[in-house]
Amino acid sequence: MRRDLLDILACPDDKAALALSAEEEADGEVASGALTCAACGAVYPIEDGIPNLLPQSMRG
Repeated sequence: MRRDLLDILACPDDKAALALSAEEEADGEVASGALTCAACGAVYPIEDGIPNLLPQSMRG
């Protein structure tokens, strides 16, 4: 995931801003980590460079 995507991504539940916590970076992109909602605290994982923005209730 490119860091500049934070400018356009928002929490799917309440549309609040997301904060990035990168665990691993490769070639200038976030390979793994998490996005955390500033308002509700929901955490969305980033795996293989892809953020999973599905609400917790829809993840399997």
